Amino acid sequence: MSRHAFAAVAAITTAATLLGCDGSRDDDRRVVLYSSVDRVYMDEVIIPAIEAQTGLDVVYVGDNEINKTTGLVLRVESEMDEPVADVWWSSEPFGTIRLAGAGALEAYAFSGQDAVWPERLSGENDLWRGFAQRARVIAFSESRVGESDAPRTLAELTDERWRGRVGIARPEFGTTRGHMGALLDRWGADTLAGWLRDLDDNGVRIYSGNADVVRAIAAGEIDVGLTDTDDVWAARRNGSPVGLVYEAVDPTADPESFGPLLMPNTVALVRGGPNPEAAALLIDWITSAECERLLAESDSRNIPAHAALAGRYPDLVVPDPAEVDFAAVAARIDEAMELVGEHLDR
Repeated sequence: MSRHAFAAVAAITTAATLLGCDGSRDDDRRVVLYSSVDRVYMDEVIIPAIEAQTGLDVVYVGDNEINKTTGLVLRVESEMDEPVADVWWSSEPFGTIRLAGAGALEAYAFSGQDAVWPERLSGENDLWRGFAQRARVIAFSESRVGESDAPRTLAELTDERWRGRVGIARPEFGTTRGHMGALLDRWGADTLAGWLRDLDDNGVRIYSGNADVVRAIAAGEIDVGLTDTDDVWAARRNGSPVGLVYEAVDPTADPESFGPLLMPNTVALVRGGPNPEAAALLIDWITSAECERLLAESDSRNIPAHAALAGRYPDLVVPDPAEVDFAAVAARIDEAMELVGEHLDR
């Protein structure tokens, strides 16, 4: 979801660039953060607040829109014998769960919040913490479709009336990748394969990322598409006539419609990272109410996990969110990608 070419450059920055020439830190306040969060939010909102409030010197390493999250996961795995990152912050949970399973993350005491934190946002063995959520939504053109005519289920996207008018992001990356895993976990292989074939037969258009889906709707290339709430909110802030609807709960739909999928950001301590003390300060700030407040009030409008804070943003409440076991979904993503490769012509 990054809009800036720097993110792609940062993703291949060498360890020597992040560290001093002799391999040491410039000082104990420097902390290396690997994150798939959009660079625009990092540069303009998050990093200035972190550095002002904690005194840390944050070195941010991101990824590009096409490789969102996936490229960084591979990088962390490749560096496990000699970690460069101190903290991992992903804009979705599934890459984080993969890193936890690979042994790349270390347990962390998340500021004593376990007694009040939602269980579904607490990683097994304290290896990660979820926060600041987005929802998968069906976006639509307000000028050509209108909210009353917008599809409310994934099944409707295969209807003849939407032929050639539907777009999705490349399923191999980002939140669309996790969404496919969730559909497989809920529907089963045969149903997901059938839906993918029907979507393909209906002329679905594939875009590099979720933001590109929204831009295509605004430009008139397509009329509806699957994307994330933050991409729609950002487009609307820029004046684009793009609206959103949340997937309805409809057990009679074929395939079943089980409500909007919520995707939390996730944060974790990288095992063996060079500066664990600074990493702890950074993680405590990232999981704080202040961080969630900034994200809720930014263009991304992330949904807070802090219960008291969430009540301050009633317009961000997602109706009837799907009940998802993130670990179970993560375990099925590779299988989902095989089905995507077999049944969706890209």
